[in-house]
Order: sequence, then C-alpha cells, then structure tokens
Amino acid sequence: MTEATVAILLARGGSKGVPGKNLRKIGGRSLVARSVLAARAATSVSVVYVSTDDVAIACEAERFGARVINRPAELSGDTVSSESGWLHALDVIKGEFPDIARLVFLQCTSPFTTGADIDGCLASMEEKGAACALSVIKDHSFLWGFSSEGLGIGINHDETRQRKRRQDLPPAFKESGAVYCVRAADFERLGQRFCGPVALYNVDHPPVEIDSLADLALCNAIATERGETGGLTEDDIGKIRTVVMDFDGVHTDDMAIVDQNGIESVRVSRRDGLGIELLRKLGRFKLLILSKEKNPVVTRRSEKLGVECLQARDDKVAALGEWLEAQGLDWETVLFIGNDRNDLAAIQKAGFSACPLDAHACVFDQVDWIIPYGGGQGAVRAVADRLLGHDANRS
Repeated sequence: MTEATVAILLARGGSKGVPGKNLRKIGGRSLVARSVLAARAATSVSVVYVSTDDVAIACEAERFGARVINRPAELSGDTVSSESGWLHALDVIKGEFPDIARLVFLQCTSPFTTGADIDGCLASMEEKGAACALSVIKDHSFLWGFSSEGLGIGINHDETRQRKRRQDLPPAFKESGAVYCVRAADFERLGQRFCGPVALYNVDHPPVEIDSLADLALCNAIATERGETGGLTEDDIGKIRTVVMDFDGVHTDDMAIVDQNGIESVRVSRRDGLGIELLRKLGRFKLLILSKEKNPVVTRRSEKLGVECLQARDDKVAALGEWLEAQGLDWETVLFIGNDRNDLAAIQKAGFSACPLDAHACVFDQVDWIIPYGGGQGAVRAVADRLLGHDANRS
C-alpha cells in the first residue's frame, strides 16, 4: 500500500479577534474553503481533513471536499495548543490511514496558500532529508533589540557603522504561518511540529495572517486586485431555485440623476435585461427584486423585466421570509445579490450570495461570489450566464 500524505486543518468556531473568522470570506471563498482547496490542489496530498467543533464549519469543509473530524470541547479553547489538536486528529485518521507517512498542517489564517506551496514544502523536506519543513518568507528588515542599558542595538546589523543597503543584510526568513510539514512518526513521538532537522521552503505570499478585521479587509483588497472572486460550484447552482436582487447598486451603478422637481432617473444595463429575460424563459428560477426604497423607477423597471418587486422594506430578512413562505420556498435555495450594509442580514441568511465588484467593502467577506462586473454594468447578466451555463452543461 502506498504511504499516505494527509493534510490537517484546525478550524474551531470561536475567535475573539474576528468573530466567525474561519467562515469569513476572502475573494468570495471562506478561509476554510480556501485552505481545503489549496490542499486538494497539491499533487502530493492524499486526503484532506478538517478538525472542528463547529457544525457550520464542518458543512463548509465537506462542501469543498474535506473529511471532518469532530474536535472535542476540551481541545477547542483559545489557549489550547495546535499540537494537541493535530495529535487528536492523527489518532482519528490512523484508523482510516494506518500507513500515514507525512502530515501537512495548514493554517486557515493564511489565505493565499497554493497547492504548489504545499508540494514545494513537502519536496524540500524530502530533498533535505529533514524531519519537518515549514513555509517561510524572505525578510529584509533591519532588526533591533535593547542593550543592557535599555538603548536600541542592531541585531542583524551594526548601527555604529555605515548603513548597509537592505539587500546586503545577512539573509533571514520569517515563518509565513501557512504550511508546516512533518514526518508522522517523528511528530507523534515528540508531539511538536519541529520534531527534528528542519527544512525551509521560501514562498512568495502576501505576508499577511488574519488576526483582525483590518487584516481581513486588506486580504480582500489583495484578492480583488488579483482577480480572485470566488464563485458558485455546479452543485451550488443545482440547489438554487430563487434569485433575489437588490435594485440600487445591483441593477444600477448606485447613482441617480435628480431634476429640479426631485424626480429621479437611473441608468440600467440592457445586457442585464436580456439576462433576466433568458432566466424567465428557462422557467427554473423564481425571480424577485427587493428594494429598501420605494421609487416609481423601480416599479417601472420591474414591470418591464417581468419580475416581481417588493419595495420600501427596511427589514429585508422579514420581508423576504414572508415572501418565501407564501411561495412555498426556503432560504436554503435562495441566491441573494446585494451590495451594501443593509443587505448583510439577508446575505448571511440566504443559502448562496453574491455582490457586484463595486459593492461596499463590508460585503466582500460575506458573499460566496464577487461578480466580476459592477452594478448596472453587467453584474446581473453575469449571474444569468452562470446559471444558464449550468443548465446548458447538464443538457
């Protein structure tokens, strides 16, 4: 039997710095999903496990192809070491994979890990004949400490001499926090990640680990700049029966022209209109426009599109809940498309969610898909094409 390489992610439900952190989204994918997908993309990894105490995290892990280990409460507190969680997971996994040779420990808080990074770290461990390996980032910083008198003193440079160029400093590396690899037997014997000679693998990541909401926002900005927008899987789309859309900022660019009489006009996309028409003709989806404002322009546009509309609803969750019940539908089959803070509650409750590329930043870490088009600039058409493409693929 071939020796197995198993990836383990620890993802508990509690987090003080960022509530619900492991289910927060970067580029339209939860931190758990991003790590699971990275592990599955690694050619050296046989199987991926997520150890968690949280039902929602377990569902998310399984959704993206990981196996789940139920992590006991006594190993889920914020003072418990990662090693204790990994050792517990190893005991469980050995029941299914008694031939485990290597373990890969991934941190969900490092959202830019790739399968190639994992493969590279494992290869470095093998090439160096090491017992363990970790991902590192080259660091060109000038490091300082305190002298016995409490004054600043250079650690990797001599401050009493002519200042060196940064690139001329002795090479140094800091842990990226993303990937740790171990030989299973050595790790089990010593119970710590550095269980023998250590190999280093240099990665080219944005050097950010998510410990705060500011880190989350920064990583979302990086992901968006890199064109990472997440998306809906084929299985996801197969479950969607209802598409609910905000109007301002989704069907429009969130701008309005107001004349001297206070009459508003907005700009919409003909492409979006055709997308809605194609969805209506398909007949598989119930469509609804749900707007906080009551405005005749919303009414006229809804009538032209042939889509039911609910307006002047401050509490979108309550309004949509009543509408779904009347239609015999449920939240789990809803794709909700919103763009701002007043949409967050509905986004969080819906089974699936999306936002335009120019949505408010507060929405980015909540949705499954950041649509690569702005509101009123083809965002709705992109959704229609994705849903229609699924049906075309099935036929």
